[in-house]
Amino acid sequence: MPSLSEFLLYVVIFALANFITRAIPFAFFAKHKPPPYIEFIGRYFPPLIITILIFYTLKDSNFTDYESVFKPVGAIFLTLILQIMVKNYLLSVFGGTAFYMILVN
Repeated sequence: MPSLSEFLLYVVIFALANFITRAIPFAFFAKHKPPPYIEFIGRYFPPLIITILIFYTLKDSNFTDYESVFKPVGAIFLTLILQIMVKNYLLSVFGGTAFYMILVN
C-alpha cells in the first residue's frame, strides 16, 4: 500500500499527463485548421460509439423474453430521448448507462 506522499505524487503525475494530452491538440490547432481526417473523426466518432454501444448492449438479449429485453431497450430509448432533447453525446451515454445500471441492480 503506497504512503500518502506516494499517492499524492501519483495523482499529480496522472493529472499532469491527462492535462498535457488534452491541451496539446488545442495548442497545436489554435493557429492551424485541423486536417480533414481529424474533422471526420470529430464529426462521426460519437454516433459510431453510440451505435457500437447499442449493439454491445443487445448482443446477449433474448428477444423472446420480455423481461430481459426491457432493461437494455429502456436504456437505449432513454439515451435516444436525451440525445434528441439535449444534443449532448456525453450526457446521453452517461444518462442511459446510469439508467441501465439502476435497472440491473
